[in-house]
Amino acid sequence: MSEPSDQSVSTEDVPSEDVPTEDVQAEDVPTEDVRTGDVPGEGVPGKDESDESEEPDELPVRLVDPAELPAALEAILFVVDEPLSAQTLAAALQQPVAAIEDALATLRAGYDERAAGIELRDAAGGVRLYTRPAFAGYVETFLRDGQRSRLSQAALETLAVIAYRQPVTRSRVSAIRGVNVDGVVRTLLSRGLIEEVGTDPESGAGLFRTTELFLERMGMQSLDELPSLAPLLPELSALEADEL
Repeated sequence: MSEPSDQSVSTEDVPSEDVPTEDVQAEDVPTEDVRTGDVPGEGVPGKDESDESEEPDELPVRLVDPAELPAALEAILFVVDEPLSAQTLAAALQQPVAAIEDALATLRAGYDERAAGIELRDAAGGVRLYTRPAFAGYVETFLRDGQRSRLSQAALETLAVIAYRQPVTRSRVSAIRGVNVDGVVRTLLSRGLIEEVGTDPESGAGLFRTTELFLERMGMQSLDELPSLAPLLPELSALEADEL
């Protein structure tokens, strides 16, 4: 009988000490593959499980204490430049519309009870903070004192657009000038050269026009005395045709 060749020797005939346990775990049975590829439901290609655990951290901040809702609304209304609806505020704070309306009522009542210098008014389908009429004279005096310097070039250009296109929305003025005019409009409002006169029926945005003070400062009796722009802007008719 012939002797078995070396190739036929199986691993069972090899002494166990010649096959270290750690080599089998590290080379023959890849631990990483078992965890991520061989176990059903784990390590599914194309799915990052860490996204699920981190998702709640990416959600907007939620109010924990309902008592903070009026203060949160006050903070938002303090920085906006136009009225906000209860629906918009509810979406921003992730609260029911009914809760927003109750908090606004609380906020309004608080201003009235302590006769605060500001009040919460309904305007243009929403709410906004305004100066209380009883203190308007003090505000006007403060704004006018020290603000008698000449208007900047940006303010003059914005005022000209409003004068010729009135009544006009702030966004329309921005589109014509090609820049944001929020700050300039506030300046013109504080100078009393323009005023808000209702809202645009399509967009709901505020409409602005010049005031009597504007005519006085310009030395005119009416807007009919404004000079024609045709000699200065020969392409004006083309611009108006594009708008139509």
